[in-house]
Amino acid sequence: FPQTLEVMAAIIESLLEEISGVEDPIEELQNLKAALLSIPVSALRDSVSGQRLGVIFSLLNSNRREQIELCVDILERILLALSPVSLAQSYRVELQGGLTHPNETVKILALTQIGRIVEHPDAATEILNSHDILRAVILCIGEEKMAVAKQAIRSLSKLSHSKPGLDKLFQTDLLKVMKDVMDISDIVRYRIYELVVEISSVSPISLGYCANSSFFSHLLGELTGDDVLIRATAIEMVTTLAHSQHGRQYLAQQGIMDKISNMIRGADTDPFSSLYLPGLVKFFGNLAIMDSPQQVCETYPAFQNKVFEMALDLDPVMVGVALDTLGLLGSTVEGKQVLQKTGEKFKAVFLRMSQLASSGATELRVRSLDTISQLLTLQPEQQTEDLLALTESWFQLLSKEPMDMIRNISTQPFPELHCGALRIFTAIATQPWGQKLMISTPSFMEFVLDRSTGQTKEAKDAKFELVGSLVCSSTAAEILGSQHYLRLKTYLREGPYYVSAVASVSTEGAD
Repeated sequence: FPQTLEVMAAIIESLLEEISGVEDPIEELQNLKAALLSIPVSALRDSVSGQRLGVIFSLLNSNRREQIELCVDILERILLALSPVSLAQSYRVELQGGLTHPNETVKILALTQIGRIVEHPDAATEILNSHDILRAVILCIGEEKMAVAKQAIRSLSKLSHSKPGLDKLFQTDLLKVMKDVMDISDIVRYRIYELVVEISSVSPISLGYCANSSFFSHLLGELTGDDVLIRATAIEMVTTLAHSQHGRQYLAQQGIMDKISNMIRGADTDPFSSLYLPGLVKFFGNLAIMDSPQQVCETYPAFQNKVFEMALDLDPVMVGVALDTLGLLGSTVEGKQVLQKTGEKFKAVFLRMSQLASSGATELRVRSLDTISQLLTLQPEQQTEDLLALTESWFQLLSKEPMDMIRNISTQPFPELHCGALRIFTAIATQPWGQKLMISTPSFMEFVLDRSTGQTKEAKDAKFELVGSLVCSSTAAEILGSQHYLRLKTYLREGPYYVSAVASVSTEGAD
């Protein structure tokens, strides 16, 4: 094996020499790329550690796109095989050059490798001591090409995982560079916000740096700005900031929850509110799931009222956001109880979901089915008498004959509706009342065991999940009877895609 490595190293070296000696190196570059791709990266590490890649870097200075892209592919492969330390020591200057290259793939290559270096404590020092490289990375956030900006944000975000990295970004004149880049345009300003929000999510310390740098006061000011689209984007950023506990604490200290609640209240009188209202509702929906549905709904009643209002709206965008939010809330026991407490209000919303599931536009039908299945799901350990009574009463609200209603939806020729309906059956399959309904509904168990319904992979998987939920329930054998239970166990053992011998013989004959 070592001999093979030596042979590989020799082949790569001779190909690099060949390339440096020709005027039009396309063919040689293709050969080198093919050779590199034939070697696993782990083996490549020993073959290329001593090679000088100056010739490949120099060939990036060309107007020929094909040549540049071949060089990028080659460098991507070789640099990946190098450790971050040797990468930083040997190719820092070349990577810096790549940051200002006119071709975006070269910029992305350089930014990606710098990202690898700053993640490694011993290698990161090389970049932290190179002010010009960091300045060039920040300037890349202002690039026209989104992919370049995204990679720059990623690399700077990695840098901020250490205190020296935070000091460098926020306590040197690089802070001014970031603020200058912000002024390029609204789009670029939000890219800087994205970076700052990403950095602040790492730890309370990193949030402290960001908060002291005045970025957040600008961002929070834009929540109530005149430009509706900017306001909508600011809400999105603030929602991301709320994903961490320290982020939520900071927003609460700044009075942002109250401000967003007031914006929801004021939305009725704003003709443009439909552009930012979904974001406000999503903000509180996420907050409820991360903290406490009861606390959020009780502290900010405007949120819950607005969700109910949106669910009954005629605008499909509003309805969709309301459905997703209700599904989020209803996926937790506490959320179910909060919804149940509202009595008739929630009943009206649940009836609307039932109507949408039966006869709405396809996308809203699918979303309604998903929300209903989330609302009806109860894990075995959550199945108290009260909660089982709650989910059963909700299921009965769907229609006079809810089992038939959901089964009818499952027989329609749209795979996503078929699967959505099966997910509702899966939700009630673990609950004793659901199993009693299944066994007392004529031909329902035959429907469950019939492999010919739903021929797509998704449909077979959804049916398999339903069967699995029944088999794994501790009450199923007793309620469904041993004959059905054994057939379900056989189905589960045979797997989702099983085809019986009889069926396969008849299909062969048909051919």
